[in-house]
Amino acid sequence: MKKNVFSSLDLPGNLDDRARFALWQDIHVAEIWSVEYAISANRPFAAAIEATAIGPVVLGQMAGTIQHASRKARNIAEDSRDGYLLLINHGDTKLSGVQVGRDYSVGNGEAALVSASEALEMSGGNSNVWANIVVPREILQGAFAHVEDRLALTVAADNEALCMLTRYCNFLEAGPALVSPDLVTHATETIVDLIGLATGAKGEPAELAGLRGLRAARLQAILDKIRDNFADPAISAQRVAQQLRLSPRYVHDLLQETGVSFAERILELRLQRAHRMLSDRRNDRMRISEIALLSGFSDVSYFNRCFRRRFGSTPTGAR
Repeated sequence: MKKNVFSSLDLPGNLDDRARFALWQDIHVAEIWSVEYAISANRPFAAAIEATAIGPVVLGQMAGTIQHASRKARNIAEDSRDGYLLLINHGDTKLSGVQVGRDYSVGNGEAALVSASEALEMSGGNSNVWANIVVPREILQGAFAHVEDRLALTVAADNEALCMLTRYCNFLEAGPALVSPDLVTHATETIVDLIGLATGAKGEPAELAGLRGLRAARLQAILDKIRDNFADPAISAQRVAQQLRLSPRYVHDLLQETGVSFAERILELRLQRAHRMLSDRRNDRMRISEIALLSGFSDVSYFNRCFRRRFGSTPTGAR
């Protein structure tokens, strides 16, 4: 399989470290995607990116002294890239950061799903190695209804699906280029399916998969209540528990097993509704405070803070 390589070794040798890094970053922004990098102050600058395309999916690897990566609202607006990336750490130092208000930290062999359309921060050590499996937004969202719920959640190194995904990608990269459209489609679907299994991105079916019988039915009922009533300012785990004749502790425990808490689910659903309303030109005459209220927020200042943290821009900027 043919790899595209972008390496600092290919830059002019007469440049000093600072100039080489500046040129490397300029090329990266122009040809790959808009990211603001910072390098280790303790090592000479070195960076290499390898990328292999499998149909619409890209298997990539970054190695070098890149110590920090930041993608802000202006970077997202600059290149309009909106795919998802499964970040897999192959280095000895942890890669830590934040996205959609969630802190993540992935050690050697661990992974986390991140989005190119959301503000992102990532920091590592003096020298780092990681892989990115890049999937177009429409493909992953088409496969899994609630993929955004799985952003910035750590996937353990011993996750069986993640291990299989890593082996499968290595197999594809080592072999000849796929020519048959049917094989390209098969490989793409296999990669996407394994990402879904590794991250739990299949939404409610994935959340229910580890449960059986009564527990699964109760979780489904809890999720239905949340989805139907998230905009009600009075919604609470206690109220949902009372309506379903469960204990609040049981409700929290069931949701905790899915990796997304009651409060996180409510906040995400409210922010998504507000974002949709702000983006709809039919609501241009509505005040932001009205949209916040209709989405379930009673405190506009809190809404503004959450919105900026979640989407990387103010509510006004989203209109």
